[in-house]
Amino acid sequence: MEFVRRFGLLAISRSPRRPPRVSPVSHWRNVRFNTTASPPSASSIVLRDYQEECIQSVLRYLDEGERRLGISLATGAGKTVIFTQLINRIPPRDEKATKTMIIVHRRELVEQAAKHCRLAYPDQTVEIEMANSVATGHGDIIIASVQTLARGRIANFDPSAFKLILVDEAHHIVAASYRKVLGHFGLNEPSAKAPVLVGVSATFSRFDGLKLGAAIDHIVYHKDYVDMIGDKWLADAVFTTVKSEANLSKVRKDQFGDFAVGSLSEAVNTVNTNNITVRAWLANAQDRKSTLVFCVDVEHARQLTATFRDHGVDARYITATTHKNIRAEQLDAFRKQEFPVLLNCGLFTEGTDIPNIDCVLLARPTRSKNLLIQMIGRGLRMFPGKKDCHIIDMVASLATGVLTTPTLFGLHPDEVLNNSTATELRGDREEPTLEAPSTEPETVPSEDVKLQFTKYDSVYDLLEDMQSERHIRSLSKNSWVRVGDEKYILSESSGWLTLEKEKDVYNVRHVMKFTDPVSEQAQFTRPRLIASGSNLETAVRAADTYASDKFEEHFIASWKPWRQNPATAGQVRLLNQAGIRKGKVQAGNLNRGQAADMITKLKFGGKKRFKQNEVQRRKAEREADAANKLNELQKRTEVKVGPLEG
Repeated sequence: MEFVRRFGLLAISRSPRRPPRVSPVSHWRNVRFNTTASPPSASSIVLRDYQEECIQSVLRYLDEGERRLGISLATGAGKTVIFTQLINRIPPRDEKATKTMIIVHRRELVEQAAKHCRLAYPDQTVEIEMANSVATGHGDIIIASVQTLARGRIANFDPSAFKLILVDEAHHIVAASYRKVLGHFGLNEPSAKAPVLVGVSATFSRFDGLKLGAAIDHIVYHKDYVDMIGDKWLADAVFTTVKSEANLSKVRKDQFGDFAVGSLSEAVNTVNTNNITVRAWLANAQDRKSTLVFCVDVEHARQLTATFRDHGVDARYITATTHKNIRAEQLDAFRKQEFPVLLNCGLFTEGTDIPNIDCVLLARPTRSKNLLIQMIGRGLRMFPGKKDCHIIDMVASLATGVLTTPTLFGLHPDEVLNNSTATELRGDREEPTLEAPSTEPETVPSEDVKLQFTKYDSVYDLLEDMQSERHIRSLSKNSWVRVGDEKYILSESSGWLTLEKEKDVYNVRHVMKFTDPVSEQAQFTRPRLIASGSNLETAVRAADTYASDKFEEHFIASWKPWRQNPATAGQVRLLNQAGIRKGKVQAGNLNRGQAADMITKLKFGGKKRFKQNEVQRRKAEREADAANKLNELQKRTEVKVGPLEG
């Protein structure tokens, strides 16, 4: 989706001439791609069918009066092509409003957008507003860094002169810097007097659960990478998960809920984990020509590169601190497949076009679905001779909510990794046959440690493997309690949140507790819908963001020290009175957090589940006992050659 090429950052005026003025039209959807009216370079572009569908969807919504639109496109779908075509397709609001601004958040994306606009519109002036590059304001197309604009330079641009604002990687659009810039154009609220806003992203979701609807009113087109693979626009993916043995239980979280980089590096950048990572690559992808490795930080990239080299692999690394010229040279050599492994940290999650990548090694654990998708997307571009891309995902300890490739499809990664009886789809997709996946431990010669892999031959195989249950505690820092098959509770003294799947939507509702002024008895409000999500993760993020404002963290956070203290006498008494394992619950048998969770289950209808679980446990014990007795009887009937015992 991102096409990055290196070139100068100074604004270049291709021609002093103004472009031919385009008259407004009453029906936006009737604006079509006219090869005779378009600039020569733009007219030579042949759009893919879905790209034209996407553009027509934008025009249709504009015709219906909508002006803040979002496009959801997988990495590799050609976002830049659509951007440049929209500039030509959308007419001015009036005689003055003829300009377009493209807003991005990284230098590489500025370079990408500027180059393609200059190629597509050689008769228009393309200017850059970023750091030391200052736009004159007279350009037809302005490519701007959101950070530069938010620092005050947005005031240099007249909002009435712009017909179109394009936002790249628009999942960032509700951040404060974007809100400040969009507010300058009158786009923080829907307005017929503001320019058209079109935001594009491969990951239209927020890790913190904030609603993108604050900036975008409609997602007008969606094509994810599974669709792109199915339509042969992207390369297929082969997935392998590897148990890395890294322990993330003590890794701190950053302000956005992902792992803090410094703390994560300490846990991941160890001799043992780096050695396992390299050996996993040797066992699975040694024949791959171009492997991109994602590391935690600079030191992790250095150490892991050294480990690759110790194993005889020509591996190199580049980071944000690498000199610009050296970075360009190494990247060019990697594109030419002059060496097989390139390591990086924080550079290539967005805005990178290296289509020859045929293996992505995820050595950087994350709790962010967006980051995971961005990293995987680096390897899905088509390239001559490239059959597929092998995604090797280093799975660390999972209790802290690490997301891995399987979790993108609703699977709990721990169960997937160790489930040796899970089925996968192989062969012809029209007439599939089911076979057991390859989960046998593989041993690299001259080493004692065994590496266990779980392999999926395509993205479709992974989708078929839907046996394990999703665990909400791996997605949230809060003490959510499961009280039904698809129902969860987050409880506090002032009320509670319910998260429940209803049909195909996960709904979050809030119930508040209050005291009736007359009876002085506790009363509760009706459940109020406060958020909905198409998947569990999205709903959890939204619910947690809401809970952080309404509830006290001390009582809901699962990591608070008080939860590790022994259960109180009152908790033990309440549990025993409830008839759950009556007489067996003692303070020393469980901690306060476990007891609180059990009480929550009881309060919200979990007693039946307790009994069902107890019945199943006793049944399993009886079956195991019967099996042991049968084995003993079978041993008595065995006849062996040799001396008899007296």
